[in-house]
Amino acid sequence: MRFSYLKQIVEYMQQLTQIVAVYRVNDTSIKVVFNRENNWNFEMARGNSAITIGNIPTRGKMYQAPFDILLAKRFNRSTIQSISLHNNDKIIRITASTSGSYKSETTILQLEFTGKHTNAILLDKEGIVLEALRHIDEDISSRSVRVGQKLGEIPTPPYTPQEYPLADVRAYLLETFAQRSNAKLDQLKNEKKVLLQKRLSQLKKHLDTLDEESLLLQESEKSQYAGHLVLANLESIKPYEKTVEVNDFDGTPVILELPSGCSSAAGCAENFFKRSKKAKQKAHGLYQERSNLEDKIRHLELFIQTVAEASTPEEIALLFPPKATGSKQKNSDSIAEFWIEGVKVSLGKSEKGNIELLRNAKARDIWIHLKDRPSAHVVITTDKQQLPEKLLEAAAKLCVDFSVFEKGGYLVDYTPRREVKVQEGANVLYTNYKTLMIQKG
Repeated sequence: MRFSYLKQIVEYMQQLTQIVAVYRVNDTSIKVVFNRENNWNFEMARGNSAITIGNIPTRGKMYQAPFDILLAKRFNRSTIQSISLHNNDKIIRITASTSGSYKSETTILQLEFTGKHTNAILLDKEGIVLEALRHIDEDISSRSVRVGQKLGEIPTPPYTPQEYPLADVRAYLLETFAQRSNAKLDQLKNEKKVLLQKRLSQLKKHLDTLDEESLLLQESEKSQYAGHLVLANLESIKPYEKTVEVNDFDGTPVILELPSGCSSAAGCAENFFKRSKKAKQKAHGLYQERSNLEDKIRHLELFIQTVAEASTPEEIALLFPPKATGSKQKNSDSIAEFWIEGVKVSLGKSEKGNIELLRNAKARDIWIHLKDRPSAHVVITTDKQQLPEKLLEAAAKLCVDFSVFEKGGYLVDYTPRREVKVQEGANVLYTNYKTLMIQKG
């Protein structure tokens, strides 16, 4: 970011007087809500930092690192004392105070847009580091950033930067938000669609290689019929014969190829019946496998469409939550898990997944389903009865996106799990529900 732009942004910011809330929306982005019209985003990625104004709909992760806890404690519902450009460099200092029961605390949020030194640092009035987005040791940089130590200064740039006047600072920040969001959105869409298409191709290829159940069932019937023929003609079949001519049940002569190694006619009949049973079992297994593959293919096709229809990078990030590290619990292959505002939202990928969700959900969890039509079941894992409308709408949208391909408006019902009575499989009756209207596409 150009120094000239940063200087003009700071001048524009100096009209702001309050901070309502401040929090991280991803690993490197900090959102500061000054008021209803001013949702500012400070992107602190090294080599790609920026300041924008724009509303990010949802955040998939609730950050609870020491930096985030102190950031919220010192700046939520705080009064701004000053906003300044520090050391004539690409460094913004927001000084704010909060009033507690016994004392007022003043804290500085230092936002450094300085290339490799890009960082967000919390300081006290004396310049002592309270916390930082990135902790830096002496062996990594000439300036360390460590809790409890006084923060050193970054050397002032040895040149006079050029001036680049902005016609409208706010318009520039809004436009930058749109440009960065669209560029990130297109990149994410392409990356995720390639990944999903690869999985989809593998599943379709697997489906194409499956044997036909009908052929196996025909083989089963044929073997069973041959076994009955052998039993009806025991006297005319000699041990170890390869073929035998017997009369069909209507008297028609039939030549049977007998299983090899049969020491008796009864043994041949038993062999035919085993073949019949094995072919029937295989056909049933193939039916289950085919059904599971078709469910997975449909889920992935809906997934790809949902990615294609996403309007913000945050929507896509919500669809691809980071995998939990250190957890020994294996996630079900029939259930997709998402995180919205730090709350787990689970979705059944198939009837099996829907049944599993219904079985494992707790009484106070919130159950979601399309009104009066088949759909994926969705469960919000929570002990709270009053959930934010934003969370409910995001979870309901997942239900729509992973249930139907057609664009349009859909009614979605939700109710506590205790109000849902399972009839058979994933078929249910439910009462005391509320309804949302969700637009798809």
